[in-house]
Amino acid sequence: MIIAIAGMGLIGGSLAKDLKSSGFATRIIGVESDPSHAAYSLEKGLVDKITGLKEAVEEAGLVILATPTDTIREMLPEVLDIAAGTNRVVTDMGSTKAGMSKKVKDHPGRDRYVASHPMAGTEYSGPGASKSGLFSCKNAIICDREMSCDKALEMVTAMYNALKMNIIWMGSREHDISAAYVSHISHITSFALSLSVLEKEKDEKNILSLAGGGFESTVRLAKSNADTWTPIFLQNARFITEVIDVYIEKMKEFRDGIDNKDPGIIRKLIAQANEIEKILP
Repeated sequence: MIIAIAGMGLIGGSLAKDLKSSGFATRIIGVESDPSHAAYSLEKGLVDKITGLKEAVEEAGLVILATPTDTIREMLPEVLDIAAGTNRVVTDMGSTKAGMSKKVKDHPGRDRYVASHPMAGTEYSGPGASKSGLFSCKNAIICDREMSCDKALEMVTAMYNALKMNIIWMGSREHDISAAYVSHISHITSFALSLSVLEKEKDEKNILSLAGGGFESTVRLAKSNADTWTPIFLQNARFITEVIDVYIEKMKEFRDGIDNKDPGIIRKLIAQANEIEKILP
């Protein structure tokens, strides 16, 4: 199996490590526009060579697009132009799916494409942040299966099985709604809290010196890369703004309870929030 990976960052680099070590890939071709990332990937043996997108797609049996989501949307039609009418399979690692699927809905190579999203990552970026086992026991979402041919689905599910991931089937719209509520809002709140603390810390110099485990875990995602998350927020804007509105509403309920010194309201809100234990024990 020759695999082309476009985007040698955290996800692309981690894929390269695990697909090679599992024996799923015999050869990996990297596509990377950042010279330092390309050099690192070659030096560390993440890829066997670095080349241009067209050459990589023509040589590979499986093409994985692991760049930021705006770049995936630009690349996908070009990659499907080459994959159409062949045995090549194309998948992507993007955090948004509906816009991606809509863009290539009528492409003659659409059946060779499997829209997917492995729910794995860290707050760090670049190939130096790649790690073995990143995907193990995490969920992989495959969207709009009816739009992909059986052979393409078989190859992508086999890849996720090699990564030891749990596969979940969804529609692309359903995926984007769920991602807004469980992933995208987590990053936005982390960014917002970090900005709030940094703003206040200008006056109160002891704030960050008192930061403990709770603060660190809450703002950990604020270290995430802007180039990765800006296009995600814009592409999933409809559902993200919906969840932001709900979040602001809940924050206002807490604010009112605290401002009115109403312990009953505060306890009620916390007790309602504790119900998350039924989902995340």
